[in-house]
Amino acid sequence: MGAASSRLEKALGEQFPEGERYFGLENFGNTCYCNSVLQALYFCVPFREQLLEYYANNKSTGDVEDNMLTCLADLFSQISNQKKKTGVIAPKRFIQRLKKQNEIFRSYMHQDAHEFLNFLLNELVDILEKESKVDAEPCENSSLKKNSNGAVNVQLNGTKKEPVPTLVHRCFQGILTNETRCLRCETVTDRDETFFDLSLDIEQNSSITSCLKNFSSTETLNAEDKFFCDKCCSLQEAQKRMKIKKPPNILVIHLKRFKYIEQLGRYKKLSYRVVFPLELKLINTVDNSDLEYSLFAVLVHVGSGPNHGHYISLVKSHNHWLFFDDENVEMTDESMVQTFFGSAQEFSGNTDNGYILFYESLAEKS
Repeated sequence: MGAASSRLEKALGEQFPEGERYFGLENFGNTCYCNSVLQALYFCVPFREQLLEYYANNKSTGDVEDNMLTCLADLFSQISNQKKKTGVIAPKRFIQRLKKQNEIFRSYMHQDAHEFLNFLLNELVDILEKESKVDAEPCENSSLKKNSNGAVNVQLNGTKKEPVPTLVHRCFQGILTNETRCLRCETVTDRDETFFDLSLDIEQNSSITSCLKNFSSTETLNAEDKFFCDKCCSLQEAQKRMKIKKPPNILVIHLKRFKYIEQLGRYKKLSYRVVFPLELKLINTVDNSDLEYSLFAVLVHVGSGPNHGHYISLVKSHNHWLFFDDENVEMTDESMVQTFFGSAQEFSGNTDNGYILFYESLAEKS
């Protein structure tokens, strides 16, 4: 890596961003799924900054037990505080904690990067919410009652407080609204649900925009799928559609490239060509505002199937695109992003396909 990192420094020259660090991550036997996600998250600047702030505020409590949050914050802090500008770091403590925490990731088998990303974000939320509950317990307006085993119950006076949004929520959470219109009485029922990423079905020779349109297309519920309308008090035909009520600051899009084929009895990889733009307008929002996003990271799955292969990531940092492949970090060109759209031919040798896309809201940037 020494020669590669000095090449990277030479390539950037005086344009090397001040205070930035570009470090590859050592592979501990098929941990590329983890390394590629970690690089995308590290270069998600709002997330990195909030995590490092959390680390700075909490590292003084020395006897805190290791968890996924402390290990991730420690890794990000290690990278950002390196004296060298480039090099390799071994995320050993993080990987050990991950394997201890979840048996799915204990084997040396190929793992799914999207499954890992989901697990990590939800785990961070659990830890942060537990911490905020502990912080809120010794509250001024609380009455303390001892129960039969001597433990103290804290009873808050007044209304129940909403949980404080965590740094994960602030960066990644959006809200979807599920609109169902009864075709008999025309009553519209809304149901909101939160999301950290959008999983989109894909088609051959399509684009992210068309996939998002399909995601929000109207579906008719009839026959066995009729909707129970509270106003009609009976099952009725209805129309349903999903729209984005509150777009996230960081929009993560997961392309569903692995499809279960019943005839084969297994998952098959879809290497379809799906164009993802560098600038994306989000059109399927509730208030129809055209929100603009900018692409800053692409996780690429290399390989012909779900159970084997490799993950790499492309990341945009200070208007430069970088290619991360475990220990290796190289400068690349913006045009390289296009090589990971997928293949227009069904049977093609090109199996390097964009799998998870990270977009940052331009409103958040400004």
